[in-house]
Amino acid sequence: MTSEATGLAGFNELPAEAAEAVLLSCCSAPRWARAVAAARPYDSVDDLLAAADAALAALDEAEIDEALAGHPRIGDRPTSAASAREQSGVSGAAVFAALSEGNRAYEEKFGHLYLVCAAGRSGEELLAVLRARLDNDPTTERQVMRTELAKINRLRLTRLVAS
Repeated sequence: MTSEATGLAGFNELPAEAAEAVLLSCCSAPRWARAVAAARPYDSVDDLLAAADAALAALDEAEIDEALAGHPRIGDRPTSAASAREQSGVSGAAVFAALSEGNRAYEEKFGHLYLVCAAGRSGEELLAVLRARLDNDPTTERQVMRTELAKINRLRLTRLVAS
């Protein structure tokens, strides 16, 4: 089964290994995928999203870094259809150059990739968010990044189980 539109019932019926594989296409943290798969069956999409949020909250920082590893930099060529869809608003050579520069500054300051839920946002907006977040302290930014990761997971899971 692919990672596209399996329906909630179909997702609930997948063998554990297949469910984990599909979940890893949403978030590349193995413990998160195992926890979400193990909590099946879900009665509703809301139940699935709540379980995904709880599983994400339970991850330690090294596991969050595993999740980050599954995301391209904003403005880089996305390697997955989901990332390409989510970053479709990024365009223009000047925006790409500014994002590249901003990504370098962000990673130098925080030691991890700038992660933002990009769906429906323009490159200019994503650049403005990046610049604003550079003012955060590392602890605050780590929490903001976790919140953005949860948003991305929710978006991808909702798409996954869309009927």
